[in-house]
Amino acid sequence: MSDALQHECGIALVRLLKPLEFYKEKYGTAFYGIQKMYLLMEKQHNRGQDGAGFASIKLDVEPGERYISRVRSNHAQPIQDVFAQINDRINEEMAAHPEYADDVVLQKKKIPYLGELFLGHVRYGTFGKNSIESVHPFLRQNNWMHRNLILAGNFNMTNVKELFQSLVELGQHPKEMADTVTVMEKIGHFLDDAVTDLYQECKNEGLNKREASPIIAERLDVAKILTRASKNLDGGYAMAGLLGHGDAFVFRDPAGIRPAYFYQDDEIVVVASERPVIQTVFNVPFEKIQEVEPGNALIIKKNGKISMEEILTPTIKKACSFERIYFSRGSDAEIYQERKTLGRLILPAVLDAIDQDTDNTVFSYIPNTAETSFYGLVEAAQDFLNQRKNNYILQNRNALTKESLQELLAVKIRTEKVAIKDAKLRTFITEDSSRDDLVAHVYDVTYGVIKPTDNLVIIDDSIVRGTTLKMSIIKMMDRLNPKRIVIVSSAPQIRYPDCYGIDMAKLEGLVAFKAALELLRERDIYHIVEEVYAKCKAQENFDDSEVVNYVTAIYAPFAPQEVSDKIAEMLSSPEIKAEIKIIFQTVEDLHIACPKNLGDWYFTGDYPTPGGNRVVNRAFMNFYEGKDVRAY
Repeated sequence: MSDALQHECGIALVRLLKPLEFYKEKYGTAFYGIQKMYLLMEKQHNRGQDGAGFASIKLDVEPGERYISRVRSNHAQPIQDVFAQINDRINEEMAAHPEYADDVVLQKKKIPYLGELFLGHVRYGTFGKNSIESVHPFLRQNNWMHRNLILAGNFNMTNVKELFQSLVELGQHPKEMADTVTVMEKIGHFLDDAVTDLYQECKNEGLNKREASPIIAERLDVAKILTRASKNLDGGYAMAGLLGHGDAFVFRDPAGIRPAYFYQDDEIVVVASERPVIQTVFNVPFEKIQEVEPGNALIIKKNGKISMEEILTPTIKKACSFERIYFSRGSDAEIYQERKTLGRLILPAVLDAIDQDTDNTVFSYIPNTAETSFYGLVEAAQDFLNQRKNNYILQNRNALTKESLQELLAVKIRTEKVAIKDAKLRTFITEDSSRDDLVAHVYDVTYGVIKPTDNLVIIDDSIVRGTTLKMSIIKMMDRLNPKRIVIVSSAPQIRYPDCYGIDMAKLEGLVAFKAALELLRERDIYHIVEEVYAKCKAQENFDDSEVVNYVTAIYAPFAPQEVSDKIAEMLSSPEIKAEIKIIFQTVEDLHIACPKNLGDWYFTGDYPTPGGNRVVNRAFMNFYEGKDVRAY
């Protein structure tokens, strides 16, 4: 993606189901779980490079022994920093106590981070928040083992203010209005209630406090706690939690917006935000890995019992399509084919844009995630060329010579790596003109492969704000002197803000929205903006379930290609010599390519939760009123 977008995060959870001695004997180390956690987190570094955290729990420890360890980092390379800290502590202990070397019991007792239950998290900081206090996992501490709660998640809640207020009404005093803290405190409240009720139950059975503790752990109903705590949640989420005594859960939103996959056998249970991560780290086949079902929680009890329990009634599945287009690694077998299909399906529009002239066209892509859709586009173009050759041979078979046939067969689709992303240039200079000059040099080009008679087709996975296209890519491509530059987006036009975990919160930053406003002005129908604002304002205090997305009216007067043509005009500039065309994927073809991930609210305004409609209307009012604030 040429426009830098940030995604909330990735999660990793590992529960060892055998005693640590088993892993020492089979794999040569009791630190097997920690090693696997490092790989799971490193393989998901694409999901977050601003912060990383790790937590572990030791099962069945004696009172007075530390059983929870946690380390977090917001350093430049946070995953490496987290595990460097862990390794340093382990190595210090092992060096100071050589007697630990072959004694797993002593290792578990004395060495931090070694345990049976692990939770990891990688994140991008959103809205400027990247302090260490914002890095997951979060920890809610208590002297009662069962009341300790560790939480990490890949989520955004659209109604965090309402959730915060519900905690206040319960008599709590939350330390900040952040969705992770708010959700953790809400789960913690009902966890406290459950432990209190179970203690009273044990007391009535004649058990003292110490005798009650293991009984509480056994009887604690994690699904019931989550059901009570999640009653008013509105958002996209995959959250993972550990309880101090050893229970664990991974809970997914009812629409399946945010992803979560798991694998289990008789040795281990593992959860991650991406399926190929589990495949690679544990060398297991695709079909052995399952999704955590929408609205369900995967619950792992301390005794090793594993269950999938419905917490909230699943709605229509609207899994995020951006996971397939861009965020998730393309090494997933399904995602790889889906991205190729996105490229294949957009070829007809590309052919129209180049007047069917593949002989005088060079195909390329903007690194790096667009590479797979580029392969699909080129394969489809080659099929088109082969069909053209077949038709010519059939029509001229009596006149063909050996030489003319060889000449015909030698014609190929021309592909080049034209755009080369330079090392990340940091815009440390604050003046706009200087920063723009830096942005203009984010990409270099390959000279000498484009002729003045050529079309240059270059595919990107999506176009969000268009800033890098305007300031860098189009200018650099124009230096190659093509007659026409065709920018292809494998995603449809991004018309609406996201509120479920991707950093696209403001309407005025979206180039498609800007283009629609320009068209409204040009056609003297800008009064639609006033009407939409009035309608949004009128429902400002409605319940979320009653709010309608009126912002769709901004785009209603225009065909998609009209908006695309206006975007092309806006992203060009007087010094550009080449003709500029921009092509976007259709929503219909997106659904064909990614049939299991139909979450398309960025493109259609069809939000999967009621809170989404409130957010898009609030975002429009913020735009209209000139408020530079987030809409949720």
